[in-house]
Amino acid sequence: MMTPDGEPSSSDWSLTPTKVHLNHGSYGSVPRAAQEFQLELKVRMESNPCTWFMGQYNAVAAARTEVAAFLGVDAAHVALVQNASAGVSAVYNSLEFAPGSEIVMTNHAYGAVLHGAYRVAGRYGGRVRIAEVPLDADAVTAIALVMAEVSNKTALIVVDQITSATARAFPVEAIAEAASAKGIPVLVDGAHAPGILESPVPDFDGFWVGNLHKFACAPRGTAALVARGPHANKLTPLIDSWGFPHSFPENFDHVGTQDVTSWMAAGTSFDTIAQRYSWGTFRSYANALCDYGESLIGSAFADFTGQDHTVDVGMPVGPLRLVRLPQGLATTHEDSHNVRAFISDELDIETAVTTHNGEGFLRLSAHLYNSPTDFEVFAAKAVPELVRLARSL
Repeated sequence: MMTPDGEPSSSDWSLTPTKVHLNHGSYGSVPRAAQEFQLELKVRMESNPCTWFMGQYNAVAAARTEVAAFLGVDAAHVALVQNASAGVSAVYNSLEFAPGSEIVMTNHAYGAVLHGAYRVAGRYGGRVRIAEVPLDADAVTAIALVMAEVSNKTALIVVDQITSATARAFPVEAIAEAASAKGIPVLVDGAHAPGILESPVPDFDGFWVGNLHKFACAPRGTAALVARGPHANKLTPLIDSWGFPHSFPENFDHVGTQDVTSWMAAGTSFDTIAQRYSWGTFRSYANALCDYGESLIGSAFADFTGQDHTVDVGMPVGPLRLVRLPQGLATTHEDSHNVRAFISDELDIETAVTTHNGEGFLRLSAHLYNSPTDFEVFAAKAVPELVRLARSL
């Protein structure tokens, strides 16, 4: 991929060139243009903090409008938060739960979101019910298994739009429709959806949270909370500030002395990719790269182990792919971090290593700055070392 100026696309980012970066899906990477604009905003903020913070809520409202346009939703339904987990926590803490209430989730849920649900359920003497959805489940199966956990005590259903550990989609609109028929609100964890999906916010009355620092490349600390329907006005920010006279989403615009220049620079990230490449180009290019990388690395492992390292995730999605690691690697959450650190520290390659049901996976992701060479380096350099590591256990 080249820039309109004829330079490698990586020149639009500031990533260390001595590292191979194959983990955009965890922390993202911010284009230089957005970094520079955010720095300008910080300089303006520090040149006159009094003027800046007295008018910051207006700047937040303007940034919220930019984010809403990018997501394709009405700004009246969007609040800005620090990350998807903060949006989830705002929902958990704003809803009213009756004693004994239950929250339904799946075994693919993100850890922080899951633990937050346990905390809320425990506060009300309730429980979290886990729908055990097989990794290769199709949409019909996933819907049935989630709804099978619903009871007359269900107060909320939480479901991932695109899962973190298992890199698969869930049929969130269909689940929301089934839940609506029973009068149950739904919270969709769309942390990975912005940028990957052309229309990331599903059409339903309920709650949706999405990170903008991942594939949308906004500065970190930028995420959106979308709320529509009868429960939207119940939402309040986690920190009380001067937004208390207002209702959602204006009550989230008042953030005191927090530095939210990341929110104001998000539009520069969106525009950089839209104008220099187009979002459609990103999606098609990243998907093709991950097709290549998944096949290449899976085959490289198979040449050593004689086993099949491909993974059927049932509902695959965009530039997030799983490759099965050699048996014995990353079988626990802690082990997955150790394997990831080994790949980074010893081999100069950044990747994501995940664990699901006691099995370890390599989660590949890519963006415009990547090239086929990145995956070829991993296949040649990392695969033999990971096989050696597995055999040493």
